Amino acid sequence: MNTRTKDPLLGLCPIGKFVFSHEDAMQQKRAVQQLLRDLKIRFTDMDGVIPDGMIRDQGHVPAAVAHFRQAGVDGLFLPHCNFGTEGAVGVIGREVGEPVLLWGPRDQAPEPDGRRLRDTLCGLMASSKVLHKLSVPFTYIENCRVNDPILARGLRDFVSAAHAAQALRRGVRIGHIGQRIDFFWTTIINESELLERFRVEVVPVDMVLFIRDVQQRAKNHQTLYAEEVTALRREWDVEELKDEQLAQILALRDQVFALAKDQGLDAVAIQDFNSLIETFGAYCFLANTLISDRLPLSLESDIHGAISALLVSRASGGQPAFLVDVTVRHPYDNNGVLLWHCGAPFSMRRPDCRPRLGRHWILPSPVSGMTHFPLKAGPITVARFDGDRGEYEMAVGQGMSMGGPHTLNNYVWMKVDDWPRWERTLIQGPWIHHTAMTYGHYGNALTEMCRYVPGLKSVRLDEGEAKAAL
Repeated sequence: MNTRTKDPLLGLCPIGKFVFSHEDAMQQKRAVQQLLRDLKIRFTDMDGVIPDGMIRDQGHVPAAVAHFRQAGVDGLFLPHCNFGTEGAVGVIGREVGEPVLLWGPRDQAPEPDGRRLRDTLCGLMASSKVLHKLSVPFTYIENCRVNDPILARGLRDFVSAAHAAQALRRGVRIGHIGQRIDFFWTTIINESELLERFRVEVVPVDMVLFIRDVQQRAKNHQTLYAEEVTALRREWDVEELKDEQLAQILALRDQVFALAKDQGLDAVAIQDFNSLIETFGAYCFLANTLISDRLPLSLESDIHGAISALLVSRASGGQPAFLVDVTVRHPYDNNGVLLWHCGAPFSMRRPDCRPRLGRHWILPSPVSGMTHFPLKAGPITVARFDGDRGEYEMAVGQGMSMGGPHTLNNYVWMKVDDWPRWERTLIQGPWIHHTAMTYGHYGNALTEMCRYVPGLKSVRLDEGEAKAAL
């Protein structure tokens, strides 16, 4: 079960040239290595592979390519330490075939006698031309000093972007439990196209067999679930649910985890109703709450939603994602909107609020099991992968939690820079009301991710960056 992928691996490939100061270039290389250690970014470099661990000649290319391929890097960082061996840069980027980050240290003032130790900016311009010539997509961090915050921020964003992009470059498996809910036309997808273009494999799970296995699991582990139910009742206000029903919901959670492990699933989409409700006499969203802290999950058979949650989770370094409905505008703030649904990761709960399992307040139903608790405060990123007629786009935006009226289920009010613009963009695009959210700001990483996924266009909802980029 791929509940948490390993930390991404960055390939550090320092670039020099036979001209300018090699000693100064080595100082820049060591400073970059130390910065990566300070940022706790996992990396492999060229030390011990080529002399001085720095590309200075076209002849170094085969060794570098072999090293990074064997290491299985998620992305390449090519800091230009004094100038740039541009042909080597282009070929290494093309042959390794992973996302590329280009940067170089800001050049210092000339020496008193007029000599310059490096012409980094000039070398970057040469290398970028060769990358363009060889059709190698790359990310660029503006020429700055090693200790400038923009470099640390850009490195984190690039590593996150590269890690998220690998989901659609190397392939993922989405488990689909049940089938699409018949009246949800918004979740109709082109499964074949997802496989062909983005290496997304949808793994169907028969609902009859899934229910059978849940019931058997609950029966086989009665004592274990009885203890967990007792603990659950201490932590939650539970309305109109029997211990047997709670045990079955917990068994459903564990059956999803077992499926994920056995089938190598990266995320899951669950039908949710009506089969599960009729079988267990309860809504089973508590299972979603307990699953989604460890495994990206979407409800209502939303495959594109599951992909969105997976990408958001990867871009955030493995944090949980929640597939919310974008529902109503804030009653008093024109730039506020309600993010709402049920089955939110328990880690997103507002800590001062006791959670509750109760009835569905929208649908007339005699059964219980809906999760009710507000979400915590903090910075928020939302994103939605979607598309029609072969054109796929990733909507990305950032906001902040805000105060707002009490409502039911799991929710947070979000304030953004210009909601009317967001609204028009979302309505006029290929997206639906479901969007993946997480806490923290990862909009730059998700936007940059699309650069490395052919056929996926990013659309920025907020003004933090350019609203559209290929």
